[in-house]
Amino acid sequence: MNLHRLPLSVPSFASLVAMASLAAAGAAHAEPAVVYDMGGKFDKSFNQAGYDGAERWKKESGKAYLEFEIANPTQREQAMRRMAERGADPIVGIGFSQGSTVEKTAKAYPKLKFAIIDSVVDLPNVQSIVFKEHEGSFLVGMMAALASKTGKVGFVGGMDIPLIRRFQCGYEQGAKYVNPKIEVTGNMTGTTPAAWGDPARGAELAKAQFAKGVDVVFAAAGGTGSGVYQAAKDSGKLAIGVDSNQNHLHPGTMLTSMVKRVDVAVYNAFKGITPGMTSLGLKEGGVDYAMDEHNAKLVSADMKKKVDAAKADIISGKIQVVDYMTANKCN
Repeated sequence: MNLHRLPLSVPSFASLVAMASLAAAGAAHAEPAVVYDMGGKFDKSFNQAGYDGAERWKKESGKAYLEFEIANPTQREQAMRRMAERGADPIVGIGFSQGSTVEKTAKAYPKLKFAIIDSVVDLPNVQSIVFKEHEGSFLVGMMAALASKTGKVGFVGGMDIPLIRRFQCGYEQGAKYVNPKIEVTGNMTGTTPAAWGDPARGAELAKAQFAKGVDVVFAAAGGTGSGVYQAAKDSGKLAIGVDSNQNHLHPGTMLTSMVKRVDVAVYNAFKGITPGMTSLGLKEGGVDYAMDEHNAKLVSADMKKKVDAAKADIISGKIQVVDYMTANKCN
């Protein structure tokens, strides 16, 4: 059952928690739970990938799970503690912003198991699942450079944090691998969690880049990306999606998507966590670029051959993609 579908006041939150309590009390076994972050489970991107993984588990197992969508940052700890009080196990936190909440709750409930996606919590009952976003971003950066007719490509990030800089850095490296002289323009949407849900600002930033000659833009901005993709369609330019396969949003102008398998992470966590850190890159199938019927006409056989060759070289170690979060720089 759902703990939260729409933004709630404190009283209504409490009433739904009471409902969840009744459901949990009647369950023969502990139900897993997922706490989505800002932007909601239907953001068509990061959170929704997590939702898809939970739904896959539900379909295959025939069992229910608990969920909560964060409407504001103050709800994170409250929601996760309520899950723990109900005995949910495991409890999965979606997004780096929930790292401290998972740490506090996991310490308070050492007999329960937790998983955190995009952050690291070093506790014996927590699995930390991170991704090598720079590797997947390298591939879509190559795609952008191969498709660009102007020699100018763009990047729109969500909240300005090292994680999103990792996407941008990988993207730039991939573009320059194809064309060392390519111009890469980058903008971040903001410095607060609101940056994940501002399509209007995303569209504004994309249009400004298009005005400067950019003809392919990659958005790593959660729900804000929808504005970037719409602006690309309206301007006759190309866009690249992120996290989920977003090629279907605007067939014909979505060049590809940098897929981040948050769905697999949640699905596997629901089946049982492994304490410690799990890092998922190209080799592990944790990131990739998306091909389907919606972008097949945009990606030539030669483009795909070049990108797949680079993918193999990254997996083998022949190509080393700089990780902004460890190098603290991009070259």
